[in-house]
Amino acid sequence: MRCHQHHGREKTARISGSVSCPSTRWDQGPLQQGTGTFGRVFLVKDKKSRAFYALKQMKIPDVIRLKQEQHVHNEKEVLSEVNHPFLIRLFWTHHDERFLYMLMDYVAGGELFSFLRSRGRFSNATGLFYTSEIVCAIEYLHSREVVYRDLKPENILLDSEGHIRLTDFGFAKKLSDRTWTLCGTPEYLAPEVIQSKGHGRAVDWWALGILVFEMLAGYPPFFDDNPFGIYQKILAGKLEFPRHLDFYVKDLIKKFLVIDRARRLGNMKNGVDDVKKHRWFKTIDWDGVPLRKLKPPIVPKVSHEGDTSNFDVYPEDDWKKDPPVPEKDLEIFKNF
Repeated sequence: MRCHQHHGREKTARISGSVSCPSTRWDQGPLQQGTGTFGRVFLVKDKKSRAFYALKQMKIPDVIRLKQEQHVHNEKEVLSEVNHPFLIRLFWTHHDERFLYMLMDYVAGGELFSFLRSRGRFSNATGLFYTSEIVCAIEYLHSREVVYRDLKPENILLDSEGHIRLTDFGFAKKLSDRTWTLCGTPEYLAPEVIQSKGHGRAVDWWALGILVFEMLAGYPPFFDDNPFGIYQKILAGKLEFPRHLDFYVKDLIKKFLVIDRARRLGNMKNGVDDVKKHRWFKTIDWDGVPLRKLKPPIVPKVSHEGDTSNFDVYPEDDWKKDPPVPEKDLEIFKNF
């Protein structure tokens, strides 16, 4: 699951549940941007407008087998309702007798994960830039009663100018009050998720604390060779910072990684204002952040709009050769 070297981790698998192309309109390239357990993302080009998009294609039998129906519906519901410069946009959904399709922005810069791995860790200023943009994205989602639940470097894409786009809303959920599903990535799970206490927006602020630590240290604060070991460390809550970390950022991380969510930064009565007023952000003009006024520290090399060089490319294999799904199974997705 995770290497013990202090300079990185492999891409993490997500857990969920209990612990235990439509033809004519698109030119579809063989290049695939990313892969998941039951989905692939393809780069496609609109034949009319010549614009590039990401087409997420999910095998219906796998979605059902992995009990992901609700997550797929959540992703569609959430993305249909949000609109923010730091979030991926969903344009269209469709299904046939084999696949579900979601057509989204193609964000050519690649994953923040790749840049973090190649650099080892980010400087204080670089971490500050990404954190500021992420704070605005989380603030917006929470204002729409949405909890994101899957913040990690793999789910933060960079556009061609270097600004962030949060992607992968499979675990995002409209919140009525609290939710009880165990889902997320082990290293990023908040204590209340592990303890099945019911959780809400506070989990995103916890995950941001983990992310800030990982960006600046190069490894997450709680890691182990297996998820159970990770959970024990999270619940023990013992933080050890690398020496080079800025004094204020250490204070910020500690305030996010508070086990008692009633005392966790971002989740108290002043909400996101407590985060924005923290001393680490003292140089940030918050009004300018969502207007993309901050200068990105990393500008990805993107030679043209459909450039895929910032993503891993996977072989086509037998991805499209599955038999059609029985009618009764399609019923679940009739509104998709």
